[in-house]
Amino acid sequence: MKRIQNIFCVGRNYRLHAAELGNDVPTSPMLFDKPTHSLVATNGQEIDLPGNRGEIHYEAELVIHIARGYEPGLTLDQMVDKIALGVDLTLRDVQSVLKKNGHPWLLAKGFKNSAILTPFHPFPGQQLLEKTHFSMLKNEEQVQLGNVQDMIFDLMTIIQFTTEHFGLDAGDIIYTGTPAGVGPVLDGDHFALFFGEEKWGEFTARLR
Repeated sequence: MKRIQNIFCVGRNYRLHAAELGNDVPTSPMLFDKPTHSLVATNGQEIDLPGNRGEIHYEAELVIHIARGYEPGLTLDQMVDKIALGVDLTLRDVQSVLKKNGHPWLLAKGFKNSAILTPFHPFPGQQLLEKTHFSMLKNEEQVQLGNVQDMIFDLMTIIQFTTEHFGLDAGDIIYTGTPAGVGPVLDGDHFALFFGEEKWGEFTARLR
């Protein structure tokens, strides 16, 4: 996998997901980041995860790859050259404590192998993206189903906001938020990620 520069993530970008966790719906994009050491590419392999830090939750997401730095007037097709599907893994018990104490989420979101990523595919354009759902199966049962039309903040809004507050350049990626249906990861669970009817990646979780 070509080196990724920065990993940005959007929290609570689907209303039903915010509701299922009892969170308020944000009025502007809620961003956090993950270290590049958290990134792991799917190839059907077993992926080691920490089994001694409380419950781990899966969050399937559409991931966009930035082709160039943002400039006013650029279109989405000029900004994004590739998309993938990803899983933002969260140490939920750790996150709950951090949130209660008003601390950053890094310990809950940035652990090794917490940013799972399928191979990239050419950006299909906004229209086709809106016509195509992405989904994740856990042990052959669908647990999440999403579409960019259901996002609170659309892709260009996310790009502009990220640029304004953090900067954004070629090689950066953005996990754009997860739809409802998140849940716990157990040792031996098998996950498969689909764009439409096409399987883009799969892996098996191993809690060590």
